[in-house]
Amino acid sequence: MSAQAFTVAQRLQRTLLVALSRLPARVQRVLARPVTNSAGDTMAPDVALLMKLGESGPDYSDLPPSEARATTERDLALFASRVPACAVEEEIEIGDGVLATRYGSGTPERGLVLFFHGGGFVIGSRASYTAPARMLAHGTGADVVSVEYRLAPEHPFPAAQDDALAAWRYVVDHAASWGVDPHRIVVAGESAGGNIAAVLCQQVRGEAVVPLLQVLIQPVTDLVEHRPSQDEFADSPALSAKQVAWFVQNYLPVGTDVADPRVSPCRAASLDGLPPAIVNLAGFDPLHDDGLAYATALLEAGVPAQVDREPGLVHGYLSYTAVSPSCRKATERLVASVSAALDRTATTTTTTTKAS
Repeated sequence: MSAQAFTVAQRLQRTLLVALSRLPARVQRVLARPVTNSAGDTMAPDVALLMKLGESGPDYSDLPPSEARATTERDLALFASRVPACAVEEEIEIGDGVLATRYGSGTPERGLVLFFHGGGFVIGSRASYTAPARMLAHGTGADVVSVEYRLAPEHPFPAAQDDALAAWRYVVDHAASWGVDPHRIVVAGESAGGNIAAVLCQQVRGEAVVPLLQVLIQPVTDLVEHRPSQDEFADSPALSAKQVAWFVQNYLPVGTDVADPRVSPCRAASLDGLPPAIVNLAGFDPLHDDGLAYATALLEAGVPAQVDREPGLVHGYLSYTAVSPSCRKATERLVASVSAALDRTATTTTTTTKAS
């Protein structure tokens, strides 16, 4: 993947956004008054300013998917931090044309994170999620494999889920050659990628090798029930109800049962025996209640689930790390949370592997 080349206008736009994000909070509050949600959380001032600037921009859901991808790829490149490359960065082919990038910091004994990007199953890519993937690799010490699953509407449901399962089989088979214990593979994803990660854990439940941990970042988990956060943040510039409807329309063929657990993992008959979870939520996200409902269901099924909530942030904050210090710090906290989970499991998995 080549680095994004910016025009002069784009470089100026990025410079301006970065400068605005570094203004004192009191000045940002004057430029854009932070709102408060029903839970009493106040939006971070730099995020409020970013959202105000985004309100007047074009809406990618008014475009055909191919044009929407080009637009959002450019924007995501502008908003993302420049994170130093990892010691190992290689492209791998999962099969049938599905590609992935492996990032390694030279300590594969820490484990591996199989990562699925966000984008409503329609937009997004490995390239636009390079920054969080590198941050995960640097911050956890684990290898990261970021998957370029097929996108709708060209490849509608269940193509993404099929690709995720193929990616899981691939990394399990190749882990040892990378110096990774296959019992130390974490599955992670944001938004649509969080859905993919949750579904994958259900699909491989009970197999000889299962994920060590599932990290669900602002996941969509249920297309059956309409929850309050969807109404409260229906007009969010970060993810609007109109955009959600556009994603669903493009992703699901006519007649698809939205209660299918591969669409709505919250609707699975049982969640028993799934891997421990970290569920990461944002206070101003229409998918907030979706993620919380899944975390609650996991806990009720006896699955350890840690809920990490970023009260002042919006959907997709992983993508705003250059133009929002609040989003950058939150992403670093997420990475630290995953690293801490790997620390807690290091002794256990080593003992288990030796015993087997």
